[in-house]
Amino acid sequence: MAHTEIEITAALIRDLLRDQHPDLADRPLRLGARGWDNQLWRLGEDLAVRLPYATPDADTLLRKEHTWLPGLARNLPLEVPVPQRLGEPSERFPRPWIVTTWVQGTPADHAPATRAAESADALAAFLTALHRPAPDGAPAGRGRGGPLADGAEGFAEHLAMVTKLGLVPDPDGVRAVWEDAVAAPEWSGPALWIHADLHPANVLTADGTFCGVIDFGDLCAGDPACDLAAAWTLLPDGAADRFFAAYRPAADPATVRRARGWAVGRALACLLIGDAGTHGRPGGKPTWGPPAQETLRRLVATADDGFTHGSPAPA
Repeated sequence: MAHTEIEITAALIRDLLRDQHPDLADRPLRLGARGWDNQLWRLGEDLAVRLPYATPDADTLLRKEHTWLPGLARNLPLEVPVPQRLGEPSERFPRPWIVTTWVQGTPADHAPATRAAESADALAAFLTALHRPAPDGAPAGRGRGGPLADGAEGFAEHLAMVTKLGLVPDPDGVRAVWEDAVAAPEWSGPALWIHADLHPANVLTADGTFCGVIDFGDLCAGDPACDLAAAWTLLPDGAADRFFAAYRPAADPATVRRARGWAVGRALACLLIGDAGTHGRPGGKPTWGPPAQETLRRLVATADDGFTHGSPAPA
């Protein structure tokens, strides 16, 4: 990640608020998290300020959230960070930034869901509500939500890298899941709203189940299989079948197969990011590795069940 040269501090944020949203400037302010693209600062108890500090794409992603997420949020059953204010680029900070609602919970890469039934139901309800036909003009995905085969080169590269690092015990099994997914018929329905980045760091838990979803920067219109990958990336063992039984409209077998491919691809990317974090390399997130390992284990373990739903039974 190429980080901005401007140091983001509480003093800078307070000056930005005084310039553009003075009614919020005197609220308590403290660092909440440093994400992939943005820094998140708590603003009082119910708000947060998100400022891009990494990739240039983050500017566009923040504006996208500010435009589209408030309208979608009203119908979502889990808490999401609803944009409240937009900050425009200025001499103090040359990039846009937003003020959103604060969502309580712990990221699932730190506290995975443990209550299988409740988590499956919560995830199914959320994606059922989100996956509605997107209007004309809805944003296109950045390689997500389109044909799975478009990611074949990246898959091969990532699989080779994690295999060389010894992070995948059964690369042939992983490849088999991917190849079956790519062979499945492509999505022929309308382009649906999808989150497109449902990995554990972007989903919050409380009391063993899901309570919120954050980071809608990749929100776009496309194939719902991209999100349905969460059945293996987020849910505990034994919960995928219940999730697919609750999700509406019911996913056809081809969509489930593609979802498994999206899950494999996301897990490989997260393994590499996790390994970088474990060894202290820039951009690494050590907590991303273990959930990715679990995802691949689930997928390979269910490779002989006809590539339908499948997750290993609870131990």
